[in-house]
Amino acid sequence: MFMIPKVYQPGTSPEERAGEGFTPPADAVAKMMKFNEELSSAGALVSLDGLHPITKGARVIFFDGEHRVVDGPFIEAKEVIGSYWIIDVRSKEEAVGWAKRVPAEDGDIIEVRQANF
Repeated sequence: MFMIPKVYQPGTSPEERAGEGFTPPADAVAKMMKFNEELSSAGALVSLDGLHPITKGARVIFFDGEHRVVDGPFIEAKEVIGSYWIIDVRSKEEAVGWAKRVPAEDGDIIEVRQANF
């Protein structure tokens, strides 16, 4: 599951966007920690982490056997992943069930993807 927070989305107003030194509100962090504990207690959680904004990232682009490194931000980025969970569940429906329980804010998006096994 990927979280695409509203504060990282291009349509968000400049005053609402995540800037340098952004940290989510303490109550949002507490709700997310509780959700993560529920995932862990259910035996579904494999891994999770939050990610820095694209301003702190880099891309390695491959072309014609060469590579080029581009530091963020990436102008063409439409949606930016802010965090992720790797979960072990029996079905897409179960994963979507967990995604519905994420304590997300208005405008946040949770994307559910399956691994190729």
